Amino acid sequence: MILCLDAGNTRFKCGVHDGQRWCMQQAFDYDALPDLANLLPVVPRHMVACNVAGSAIQRKIEDLAYQLAIPLTWLESASACCGVRNGYDHPTQLGADRWAGLIAARALSAEAAIVVLAGTATTIDLLDAEGVFRGGLILPGLTLMRRTLARNTSGLADVSGHFNMLPTNTNDAIASGALYATLGAIERMRVTQGATKCLLSGGAAADLLPHLAAPIHPINYLVLEGLLQVAKASALD
Repeated sequence: MILCLDAGNTRFKCGVHDGQRWCMQQAFDYDALPDLANLLPVVPRHMVACNVAGSAIQRKIEDLAYQLAIPLTWLESASACCGVRNGYDHPTQLGADRWAGLIAARALSAEAAIVVLAGTATTIDLLDAEGVFRGGLILPGLTLMRRTLARNTSGLADVSGHFNMLPTNTNDAIASGALYATLGAIERMRVTQGATKCLLSGGAAADLLPHLAAPIHPINYLVLEGLLQVAKASALD
């Protein structure tokens, strides 16, 4: 049994895999982390985790591993792992969640693909057919984009608008602008790089999915899939 844990900017996602299938996959607010041991369906034998939420969250995850009395392996970006080569100028500076998403994408398909993680931030990464990460984009997530605009613009405190192709009120214009900006970045990357396949994951994936051109492959908890591949490659499961 392997516990995979993805500590993101806003929430953490965890999954338990028994070697054949996922026994659970779920997202939690961070106030649930200290009690996670009681929420798991089984006691895992090992944990593999990635963290972009800072040192305080790292310590809490380490405390969890101690509570469970299991070893903990941290995934950190490297020059190569699980058939993926890292083309970043400084490979260790790539976010560990993006690295896990790329590893998962390579395990799922040998085709070139755009890998989109839509959360607090949205990342749009290109993985070529040879398994080389060529580079990618980072932009504010949909909610962050709306809140930033409202916070820094006089008289725009409400960010509760909805998508409309031609908005006729300010709240809808903000929501629709954030969505169009993100969709445009994704589609521009697909067009300029010639990679039509798109893997889409993250909390905001459902907002993007209806507006993206096929082929789109929504995958719940893509980062957990990447962590599982690392566990399998290290014979931890």
